[in-house]
Amino acid sequence: MNLDAVLAAGRRAAEQRMRDHVRLYEQGPDTFDRETGATVPGQQTTLYEGKGRVEPVAQASGEDTQAGEREVRLLEYRVSVPWATVLPPGKRARPGLRVEVLTSPDPRMAGLTLWVTGAQYGDQATAWRLTTEDRS
Repeated sequence: MNLDAVLAAGRRAAEQRMRDHVRLYEQGPDTFDRETGATVPGQQTTLYEGKGRVEPVAQASGEDTQAGEREVRLLEYRVSVPWATVLPPGKRARPGLRVEVLTSPDPRMAGLTLWVTGAQYGDQATAWRLTTEDRS
């Protein structure tokens, strides 16, 4: 059995399960507008937009933590994108990037923003997987 042929078939099958449309982006630092007294969100730079699969990690029970002055619950998700996905030159998946679910067969997922906490690389993987968390 040819390993490359098996991996190609596995990658095609993994892509067929990618029914969400996601955007991986970098969020620039916020700035303070002294005239209005408002904080202006930083510029967003899209690194990837296309098909993906967003799924909760079954073992994740969530972690309660403080963010600002409110309680948030961190829930872990795995985001899979096609194995052959290439980021712009000089960019790597790193903690702090964000994934936004643009559309999904599950309408409750649309608009969900997830924070990247890690990435898995491997030449024998069927998809490129990002570990993320919902910080809502």
